[in-house]
Amino acid sequence: MTQPRIVLEVFSDFVCPFCYLELPELEAIRARFGEALGIRWRAFELRPEPQPPLAPDYLHDVWQRSVLPMAKERDMTLRLPRIQPRSRLAHEAHAWAETHSPAQAERLRRALFRGFFEESLDLGDIDALMTQAEALGLDGHDLARALHEGRFAQAVRDDQHQAQVLGISGVPGLRFMLDGEHAGVLEGAQPRRQLLLALERLFDLMG
Repeated sequence: MTQPRIVLEVFSDFVCPFCYLELPELEAIRARFGEALGIRWRAFELRPEPQPPLAPDYLHDVWQRSVLPMAKERDMTLRLPRIQPRSRLAHEAHAWAETHSPAQAERLRRALFRGFFEESLDLGDIDALMTQAEALGLDGHDLARALHEGRFAQAVRDDQHQAQVLGISGVPGLRFMLDGEHAGVLEGAQPRRQLLLALERLFDLMG
């Protein structure tokens, strides 16, 4: 199968509400460009060990000022999670799902985002991740073994390192690639129009 000449790499974290809020915008550009555009999700852990969790007052303020208004604008349901789990295992679970198929990875990605931002799913709990995988018809026991063994830990670290090399400090971080070459970065949840303009410029360069 021919690989698309334009690829959008999405560096994101499952505990970042703005990454979840970017899903409908990414769906729209995928519908617009179809197989001419590739989208690849990359891991970016916002608060790895030993960084402390965000202060509750700060979280409430950000949600009231930015998250909830954007959720309303994009017709999405988000609730401030009751917990602040580490997201490393969720990223490893997503990498595990990608070895099965892009479609399975997409289904698990959506389930983890939705579970955390609607039901306060504990993304750092292996049993919880296993349950999510099994609900999608995946082998939860194999996932649990992979997480216990750290089979995909290096893949997550590699993504994190790549983001640092690119100078990405916040998520979602969107890296545009043309014919395998770096073609620019946007940080933060982008409106659909901005994504379309950036991609149309790259398609124009292709001639």
